[in-house]
Amino acid sequence: MEKELFLVLITFSILATSLGKVQECEVCESVIKKLRAELPDDAKQDEIELKFKEFCKKAKGREEKFCYYVGGLETSATYIIGEMSKPMSWGMPADKICREKLLKKDSQICDLKYEKRIDLDTVDLKKLKVKDLKKILSDWGESTFGMAEKSDFIRKIEELKPKYANKNKSDL
Repeated sequence: MEKELFLVLITFSILATSLGKVQECEVCESVIKKLRAELPDDAKQDEIELKFKEFCKKAKGREEKFCYYVGGLETSATYIIGEMSKPMSWGMPADKICREKLLKKDSQICDLKYEKRIDLDTVDLKKLKVKDLKKILSDWGESTFGMAEKSDFIRKIEELKPKYANKNKSDL
């Protein structure tokens, strides 16, 4: 009986560990896949590096931070683009590039995660934290100056929802 319980616990811990690795390098893998989609299959290391720097000029949010870590921005403190571009030119999978090449050079690479997207059609604004309500408004470019109560944020989001909700759907 103890052996069976032990085996079950080991199996669950292995499954939990493997499931945790699926999103371990979420931003890194996403950027590499986007980059690959824009490049020919036989792209050389130089082409990959140039395309990556172009990509980084337009990047925002977490992707911009990834570019900073790898060296795709002029303000980057490090330059490890070669650790990404060389394996890409060989056709190495994105997850291996992130976990086996880039993670060794900079441990922050796999700490980057995309922020959760809030579906305004289904979410109950009253259940969100003020921080999340502020984020919605700041993403829309709206000022939160003078708002003190949660109800103020909810009221403003409800007023602006028709304007921005339709715009976000057309972006998809």
